[in-house]
Amino acid sequence: MKFKVDHELCVGCEACEGVCPKVFEMQDDGKAHVIVDALSSDFEADALEAEEACPVQAISHE
Repeated sequence: MKFKVDHELCVGCEACEGVCPKVFEMQDDGKAHVIVDALSSDFEADALEAEEACPVQAISHE
């Protein structure tokens, strides 16, 4: 499973990083970034929770 953040939508609320810091990280541009290419199954549930927690639906997965 791969996650991505739409930086046009991201408002930098840090919810995703708070829920799943092993996958999402706030960077200098004030936006969340995915910090892993291939997500291990250990973090899938947390990453999906972070996607759900995003108030502007900036996170998606495939």
